[in-house]
Amino acid sequence: MDAQTGVLKGVHTLVQEVDWDAIYAEQLPRVYNFFRYRLGDWPLAEDLTAATFEKAWRGRLRYRRDISKFSTWLFTIARNTATDHFRQNHNELSLDDVRYQPAPAQVEETVQRSHDLAHLSTLLAQLSARECELLAFKYGAELTNREIARLTRLSESNVGTILNRSVAKLRAAWEVEDEG
Repeated sequence: MDAQTGVLKGVHTLVQEVDWDAIYAEQLPRVYNFFRYRLGDWPLAEDLTAATFEKAWRGRLRYRRDISKFSTWLFTIARNTATDHFRQNHNELSLDDVRYQPAPAQVEETVQRSHDLAHLSTLLAQLSARECELLAFKYGAELTNREIARLTRLSESNVGTILNRSVAKLRAAWEVEDEG
C-alpha cells in the first residue's frame, strides 16, 4: 500500500464513522432554531438549514475530528451560510416577522402572547448584531458557552459576559416599559 492509498483509507474511515442519520436527527432542530432566532423567518430558516446540511455533506471529507467536534464544524458552516445570506441581501430581517407555534385556544392568552413576542422582538432589534447572534446560538441552537466561544473565536468568559449583559439589557428594558 502506498502513502496516498493509506491517506485515502484514513479519510474513508473517518467518513464511515460519522453517522449522518443520527447527526441529522440530533442537529437539525438546533441548526434550524439558530436560523429562526437569527433571521425571524421560518421558510428562510428552513432553506438555510437545508443549505447548511448540503454544504456539510459536500464538505464531509474536510471534517477533521482532531480539530473540533462535529457540532462545532456544522455550526461554523451554519454561521457562514447566514453571513453569506446577509451579504447577498444587504440587510437583516426583523425579529418582528418570527412566526410561532399556534397559540393557546383562549383569545386573551393569544393576544397577550402576541403582545409579549412583539415587545421582545422590538427589544431584540435594539441589540447589536453580535449580541443577537450570540443569543441565537445560546437560546436557539442551545449551544454551550464553550461551543459558542469556539465558533466565534471569543473567549468563553467573554461569551458569558456578553450573553449576561444582553439578557440584563433585555430585562431592564422590559421592566422599564412595563412600569411605563
